[in-house]
Amino acid sequence: MRMPVAALLAACLCALLLPITGGAVTRDKVDPFIEESGVRDVKISPTGAYLAMSVRMDGQTGLMVLERGQSAPRAFMRFTRDTHVHDFWWVNDERVIMSLAETFGTRDDPIPTGELYGMNADGGRKELLVGYRASGPQTGTRVGVDREGQVAAFLVDPLPEDDDHVLLSIRPLSRDPYSRVERMNVNDGRRVRVASAPVAQADFVTDHQGRVRFTVGSLSDNYSQLFHRKDDASPWEQLNHERVSGRVERPLGFAEGDEIAYLRVSQTTGPDRIVALDTRTGERTQVAADESVDPQPIYLDWARPIGAWYLGGKPRLAFFDETHEEARLQHTLQRSFPGSRATTTSSTRDGRLRVVLVESDVDPGSFYLFDTQARGASLIVARDEQIDSQRMSPMKAIELKARDGVALHGFMTLPVGAGDKGLPLVVMPHGGPFGVFDAWGFNADAQLLAASGYAVLQVNFRGSGNYGRAFKQAGARQWGAAMQDDVTDATRWAIEQGYADPQRVCIYGASYGAYAALMGTVREPDLYRCAVGYVGVFDLPMMQRDLAARDRSSATWANEWIGTDGAALEAASPNRRTDDIKVPVFLAAGGEDFIAPIDHTKRMEAALKRAGVPVDALYYPNEGHGFYETEHRREFYTRMLDFLDRHIGPGRG
Repeated sequence: MRMPVAALLAACLCALLLPITGGAVTRDKVDPFIEESGVRDVKISPTGAYLAMSVRMDGQTGLMVLERGQSAPRAFMRFTRDTHVHDFWWVNDERVIMSLAETFGTRDDPIPTGELYGMNADGGRKELLVGYRASGPQTGTRVGVDREGQVAAFLVDPLPEDDDHVLLSIRPLSRDPYSRVERMNVNDGRRVRVASAPVAQADFVTDHQGRVRFTVGSLSDNYSQLFHRKDDASPWEQLNHERVSGRVERPLGFAEGDEIAYLRVSQTTGPDRIVALDTRTGERTQVAADESVDPQPIYLDWARPIGAWYLGGKPRLAFFDETHEEARLQHTLQRSFPGSRATTTSSTRDGRLRVVLVESDVDPGSFYLFDTQARGASLIVARDEQIDSQRMSPMKAIELKARDGVALHGFMTLPVGAGDKGLPLVVMPHGGPFGVFDAWGFNADAQLLAASGYAVLQVNFRGSGNYGRAFKQAGARQWGAAMQDDVTDATRWAIEQGYADPQRVCIYGASYGAYAALMGTVREPDLYRCAVGYVGVFDLPMMQRDLAARDRSSATWANEWIGTDGAALEAASPNRRTDDIKVPVFLAAGGEDFIAPIDHTKRMEAALKRAGVPVDALYYPNEGHGFYETEHRREFYTRMLDFLDRHIGPGRG
């Protein structure tokens, strides 16, 4: 039975259960899919007395604490617009700490600020424990001035057996790129140095005793380096250098006993694998691999990987030891929610009570409290209660060959009740582009388009993540070239398979996806009937210059992944190729977008007008990389659907 908190959140979030119908674009069609409010994560306290929830609303994410089984919040902490609780952890029975991140729009990946706040379960002792704002005098806190200057802090180990301390990675905000590990008191923010890194831009991994055993990082050349040491008193020894080995190795954690460590290791071809490393002998044993996709580690506790998810056509669950009690329990839990993916987000100290997130391609997700002894689950709260999963469109996994024989994977989402032949199609390349990938799961844009009568095609073109290092690197310097060809080949495949009416195909994307949408109309003027570019980049020379001016690491990345040939970059910039565009375009951008500055879209619009191409544009000066305001989001999606309906809509013959 739903716990009383659901009613509270439903009132807070103003959720509306609205019908989804075809025909004219109306508010009730758009609104269920544009809601950005709701619970994002839920974690239970060590004793099970409390539930902490990150709650998004009004362009920010706050943290709410409730007593388990109660509806009235005991504590709530919120921040300013664009500031989000990125993650949070119970550090003892009564205290939670949270890390912050900033975004500049709904399409922006959260950028961690390196700030850690603390709050008691009753709302008391709300304090900034460490972060750049802690480097000066503070009001209402016992945390003093950081005499070492401004720093960013990231949790390394919550030290479950220590109620008063956690381990942090401390990164100076100066030009010093070297991190260190410090032990911090969660009550007053005082810190003591524990370890230093032998490499810049370092991350750390501890064993079950809280000893810093691995560090991985890179210099300005961006080649990954991995180091290991036997204990806190031993020197660092290099285990891998990407420049020498040609592979990336990242530490995941330790098995019981702290002698066997797990590494995620890239391969020359094919997806990554997880190997068990005997830290005494150096012997390696493969424990997890898939033929198509990378392993996504599953942890039993903070530092103990026990298996992996494989996010292919449908998520697949596998464990290093399938006979282990935990493996059997997880499989039982998964069977309890057929057709969904069930993942544990937290548990009590004794492991009896667990918070489980259950999500699918038609459901944004719901949180359940699972009792491992009673083997029963009760609903805590749904992430987005306004979504009626019974009326959503399932995703269909697809596989095809690119023109050069490379295997491509993706998904088709077909409108319910419309059949699977001769449909109007929207091709939707993802953003990023590198390392990002489309996976089986709820996608609000795809569902809105399907609910409006459109088939939706998503393809993981080369450069995408989840299919191994070689597949990702195959996208380097392929803007407007092989990456674009993959999108084209997938579009032609959908037409050849009969899914799409060849006279009713449009392409829509955000960020890099917007670039791919406009470049698609340049490269294939007869394939698409229209294009939509949302908060996009359209001028590669300008993008290259902006990145190169940031720092040496960004300059290296820009040279390697975008390219250095000025003439080639100009030829791959859609705003410089508008004479090749023959179809109508709709553009949208925000004036505070620091990822894809609005100037990209302004230049694109001006160039299209000079070329005589029909173009509509929507600008909001106070929006960033994706619109936050509900009214702005409603206008964008309403105008986009109107635009699509005019050019390829279900009613057009």
